[in-house]
Amino acid sequence: MIVLKDILYRVNLEKVVGNTSVAISNIEFDSRNVGLNDVFVAIKGTVSDGHEYIKNAADQGAIAIVCETLPETIINGITYVQVTDSQRALAYMAANFHENPSEAIKLVGVTGTNGKTTIATLLYQLFTKAGFEVGLLSTVKVMIGAKEYPATHTTPDSLTINNYLAKMVQAGVEYCFMEVSSHGIHQKRTEGLHFQGGIFTNLSHDHLDYHSSFKEYRDVKKSFFDQLPKSAFALTNVDDKNGSVMLQNTQARKLSYGLQNYADYKAQILENQFTGLLLKIDSHELWVKLIGNFNAYNLLAIYATADLLGLETMETLQLMSTLESVNGRFQYTISKGKITAIVDYAHTPDALKNILETINAIRTGNEALITVVGCGGNRDAEKRPKMGQIAASLSTKVIFTSDNPRNEDPDAIIAQIEKGVPAEHFKKTTSVTDRKQAIKTACLLASEGDIILIAGKGHETYQEIKGERKDFDDFKIVNEMLTHLEK
Repeated sequence: MIVLKDILYRVNLEKVVGNTSVAISNIEFDSRNVGLNDVFVAIKGTVSDGHEYIKNAADQGAIAIVCETLPETIINGITYVQVTDSQRALAYMAANFHENPSEAIKLVGVTGTNGKTTIATLLYQLFTKAGFEVGLLSTVKVMIGAKEYPATHTTPDSLTINNYLAKMVQAGVEYCFMEVSSHGIHQKRTEGLHFQGGIFTNLSHDHLDYHSSFKEYRDVKKSFFDQLPKSAFALTNVDDKNGSVMLQNTQARKLSYGLQNYADYKAQILENQFTGLLLKIDSHELWVKLIGNFNAYNLLAIYATADLLGLETMETLQLMSTLESVNGRFQYTISKGKITAIVDYAHTPDALKNILETINAIRTGNEALITVVGCGGNRDAEKRPKMGQIAASLSTKVIFTSDNPRNEDPDAIIAQIEKGVPAEHFKKTTSVTDRKQAIKTACLLASEGDIILIAGKGHETYQEIKGERKDFDDFKIVNEMLTHLEK
């Protein structure tokens, strides 16, 4: 039996009306899911305010209400708990409800603009190969050992996180690697969790539709490290100009990695090819199947994390050489006609620049680089012209198209992207609103040896248009197009 007062441990209470010794069945923050003897937590969200649904929750059998503002009508038999912050309260309540599962696992969080999915997923791969039971909470999927669950958010709500962590404890998981998004941090979804370590990848323009400024976006990321305990490690990319900022106020053990500046963990790129990278890490040479400068940083972060978690160096290096790229992250195929098609999640200016510069560093210059790219609707519009400028400047030909337009007009989004194209590059750009047709156009334009980059959606297997999701897989479509056109 779970008692209300037991799950309120560490919650900042303002006022209690009623009895906190009542037994509860579950915690809910969506009033539609409330059942008999549940606790309803009223949260002020970006779209709606849970306080407006307190009566609905009571009508559906809630035995307790947790809220920031007490309702005017108090119903006998229901306990009302007024708190200073409902989102923070929910996080601690969720952890307490599941007996704080993060304390029974070595939980490592990965945050930054780019690289979170790759680092978390490859750490999951590496530690699994090392013989451990491992968990993964990522944008692409949730893994509990070998069992896979679909992912809905980069960082799920605190109830979902703790539910998965509890399942991991039951399954004997020893390590869990988790993507930590700025939305997740800002909405207190990761509070109440005990982290063994935190990794900072990099920071560039993203999510400014949600955060009021780049400074706020940076400071939200920093707050994750501010909250790490003394027992944890804080590992930062020292080559990123915001890397040192992340560690300014953390109590955790401060460590760094980098390719350019002095760092605790240092690497050098010896060779960079489409087939992989030859790296030198701490005097050891290592061939890996991933490519590009950005992956050199990801791999160095993985190496450092494995070391900090106690893996033996030579075993780590050997296992790193076997790691496979993550779906939708520089995922490539070479057709019978020797056209290389690459699908990548690059949906920020920095990520697009990184991927294009990586391809240009490898190509001889004789091959054309044809880029298909768009920008998501109902998201940060400021980055759109920047994406256009980068794509046009670093590609031979560019096809601007739809990404996930959501509820926006796709042609209006494309027009905003086109505004960033420098006049001298405008002739090599075209617009094809239908994404499938845009991919087909790229395939028709490509000749033997040419490279097609399809950027923005990566691992996603859907396209969202006017609120409706339809099946759409960039990698599958480009393979089908190339196969069909080469018959």
